[in-house]
Amino acid sequence: MAPGIKIKVQSFLSRLLTGAAGVVHAITSRNKKVEDYPWQSPSAEDRRSPCPMLNALANHGYLPRDGKDISVPRLVTALLDAINLAPDATIPAGLKALQTSTTGNALTFHLDDLAKHGIIEHDGSLSRHDIHAPPPNNNNNKDFAPEVWATVLPQLGPDGDRDDDGTISIDTAAKARLAHIAAVKALEPEFSMSADDIKASVIETCLYLLVFGEGAEGRARREWVRILFEQERLPFEEGFKRSKKTLTSADIQMLEEKVNAASQEQADTTVANLKRERKPMAA
Repeated sequence: MAPGIKIKVQSFLSRLLTGAAGVVHAITSRNKKVEDYPWQSPSAEDRRSPCPMLNALANHGYLPRDGKDISVPRLVTALLDAINLAPDATIPAGLKALQTSTTGNALTFHLDDLAKHGIIEHDGSLSRHDIHAPPPNNNNNKDFAPEVWATVLPQLGPDGDRDDDGTISIDTAAKARLAHIAAVKALEPEFSMSADDIKASVIETCLYLLVFGEGAEGRARREWVRILFEQERLPFEEGFKRSKKTLTSADIQMLEEKVNAASQEQADTTVANLKRERKPMAA
């Protein structure tokens, strides 16, 4: 399919799915409360993905608890109901998810389908092993890996230059992501991240900052982020509330620019430090 035609088809599908999701949301979300979505631990038969947020939505029942046969409208409605993420921010990822489908229906996917490497799932996850991780952890890029997260979590701790207010700043989040990628890249000869993978990685950081923070300012509550990653649960009991403002792709883009700027600043600092270290000593 020619690129121009492909873009037009994707645009048409996005508009169509946005409308369908809006209808589903209006019908299914009337008078719904947080109490209607109690968290339940998944059974051994339930399917889960490499994404802690989608797993949390299934554990709460916003998505099917068995993790099976999820349509894009159902995905859009779940994210809208749970965290008020707009359809325009969800549908592009939903359409990519369909490319992983093993359901036998091109319009649905199972959560564990998303572990297929190179479509949505990518190297450099903050909480999963990479597909080419050293044995015995290779080929398990789906399940939460406490040992991976344990190397990331300290990087999300309080900034050294200020008192800890229990939040994760944009700078801290950006530095943690870069540090983790650098660490696993050094350990994995087959580590690889395309431009699309890097963008996805940045957006994932933006999402936890946006959902658990203060909009484009970041400052995500560290406790809430930990609960999402470690328990795959939305931290309603700890005070989290669904955003009153719908979180759009424009909001994500604004944060993305700030995370990229912080990442570039960190990269420039690293290069400058290396140059100083390698500078010959004066005689």
